Amino acid sequence: MDSAHAAHGFQALSKLVGRAPALLRMIEELPAVAASGAPVLVIGETGTGKELVARALHYLSPRAASPFVAVNCGALPEALIEDELFGHERGAFTSAETRRVGLIQQADDGTLFLDEVGTLAAKAQVDLLRVLQDKKYRAVGRSSESRTNARIIAATNVPLEQLIRCGSFRADLYYRLSVFMVNLPPLRSRKEDIPALAEHFLQKHAVEGKAHLTLSPRATTALMAWDWPGNVRELENAIIRGIHLSHGDCIEERELRLLSSTLTPSVAEPASAGGKLSFRAMKQATIEIFERNYLSGLMSEHHGNISQAARASGKERRDLGKLLKKYQLDPKSFRPHITSLPTATD
Repeated sequence: MDSAHAAHGFQALSKLVGRAPALLRMIEELPAVAASGAPVLVIGETGTGKELVARALHYLSPRAASPFVAVNCGALPEALIEDELFGHERGAFTSAETRRVGLIQQADDGTLFLDEVGTLAAKAQVDLLRVLQDKKYRAVGRSSESRTNARIIAATNVPLEQLIRCGSFRADLYYRLSVFMVNLPPLRSRKEDIPALAEHFLQKHAVEGKAHLTLSPRATTALMAWDWPGNVRELENAIIRGIHLSHGDCIEERELRLLSSTLTPSVAEPASAGGKLSFRAMKQATIEIFERNYLSGLMSEHHGNISQAARASGKERRDLGKLLKKYQLDPKSFRPHITSLPTATD
């Protein structure tokens, strides 16, 4: 690994901001895991930075000069997964007018990052298992097999053991993928890192005329009080909103547009004799909190794309739109601002 590629690796590590013990232990192990060349399973909730870890593993490894290819398995229609992964030969099916190179071949000698690996269909799981076991795959319409030297790094926000128990994920594939497991702690378990992360995002997304923004004490308190179901990505979105909605040198709490601001049960609900909310009111409030948190994490994961979010959640697009409207969640607020797009050196 030359110095330029090593710099990419350590640059990726530098974006894992924080001093929480669980995070530091994970970061400390990454160089050794990267050097091993073995498959890695990255586990973490939505928005914890799983692709960032995968990129760090790639650029810290001897494969750094070769491609890093990422694919979100959950965004691929089941009928196209094999074609995406393995490619096809000309004439393999009616519309196959030219040969298509699959992602595994594109990542040869490099790294193939499979995000949301738990969503892979049964047939694709079998084919991926063959790649991991024998380093072989077969393109659609090809009679012979090809070899690959791609390293597989997979990620999941759902415990694969849970999917194995319900019969939707192969145990043998899980054991092949999990030679190394990297666990990313959720933001709510390392709240001491929130101020440093907020400052990092203030600098990252600074715009002309607002280069020296700070957070007001009330805004900081609000950030520390929220449980962040969308984790670091949700925090980044909040800081982006604060930067662009601020009117002075300080970002105020209201300008963060934190989702917790409307998580209160209806005042019309009757209270019990002891002054507490009724069972019905508490039940409704709990449901609303769950729905809002789920929708927030879902939209953060899919960057405000309603169609992708609907497919991932198993809901009709129209029904999901109604829920977003109910909770006044604007899909545009979950989209990265133009200043946050990665550059060629990211």
